[in-house]
This record gives sequence, structure tokens and C-alpha cells, in this order.
Amino acid sequence: MLDDERRKVLMFIEKQDNIFAKIENNINQIARHVNVQKFISSADIKLFNDRLDLITDLKNQQNKIFEKIYKLIGNDS
Repeated sequence: MLDDERRKVLMFIEKQDNIFAKIENNINQIARHVNVQKFISSADIKLFNDRLDLITDLKNQQNKIFEKIYKLIGNDS
């Protein structure tokens, strides 16, 4: 793999990681809002937990893919 290709792959990985950082920030904003309101409905908490489970699954899948990419990059050098 050429250095330019490797750099593009690493930039892509960083961009993906930044997306999850933004999601984590949004989760914190929701938590702050709920703390201020001192209330969250059962329906909202279920929806939040369902989406959080999905995000966790996606993050785990992403990490597995990144591990494979890192192995490929490492074996190529």
C-alpha cells in the first residue's frame, strides 16, 4: 500500500471516529437536558436506550473492521 493510500485510509478512520465523538456529545447533551428537566418519559427512555444499543452495536462493528484494516496495513508495510 502506498503512503498516500495509507494516509487516506487513516484519515477515513479518523473521520469515522469523529462521527462517534459527535454522537457521544449529543448523548451528553440529552443527559444534561434530562437532568435540568428532572424528567424523561418512559417512551423517550425506551427510544433512547434502543438507539444507544444500536449505536453500541455499530461502534463494535466499526472497531472490528478497523482492526482488520490495521492488520492489513501492518502486513503491507
